Amino acid sequence: MTSIKICGLRTPEDARAVNAASPEMAGFIFDPSRRRYIDPGRAGEIRKALLPGIVPVGVFVNASPEEVLDAVRRSGVEAVQLHGSESPEYILRLRERLQQAFPCREIRIIRAFRAECADDFVSAGECPADLILLDHGAGGTGERISWQGLEKQFRTLRRPFLLAGGLNEANVQGAIRLLHPFGVDVSSGVETDGKKDPVKIRRFVSAVRNA
Repeated sequence: MTSIKICGLRTPEDARAVNAASPEMAGFIFDPSRRRYIDPGRAGEIRKALLPGIVPVGVFVNASPEEVLDAVRRSGVEAVQLHGSESPEYILRLRERLQQAFPCREIRIIRAFRAECADDFVSAGECPADLILLDHGAGGTGERISWQGLEKQFRTLRRPFLLAGGLNEANVQGAIRLLHPFGVDVSSGVETDGKKDPVKIRRFVSAVRNA
């Protein structure tokens, strides 16, 4: 079954809409430069409203290990998604710091990559993160990856990946059938006027489940 991540939660209403659809993951944006930014402390309050089976994910962009640790502590997220230029060395160092700071919690690391050329897929395949995510450009643009043009590159990956970038209820089934991702990540594709839309969330999740 394809996993689903609904990203960019900011309100208790968002949490209720996500609960009703039951995806596997829910994301909080901890980069202050992003439109969907939420303070980690506030995210922690919203996280408590999520159903136990939904994994909360914190999204960071070129944050220091100290900033990541502080946000994980305040928010209670169970996975860290890196959406900047974080190096393999940074990931290994962050994993060690997370294990030291939270010895009783297994906090997974997701590293996002732009999917534009062959080199991007090589870097993604060699990354030491627990899971990789492939997105359009720097991510968060709502623009779609050229799936057909990069199909051969996707097939060179020998590891599970999350697919993001311009997904919505109308195109997600085609993306899954073509690329067979471990999971899909959506934010703007389940919004109306910049806010999470419960109906669109439900339809997106239903489309994935029926792919």
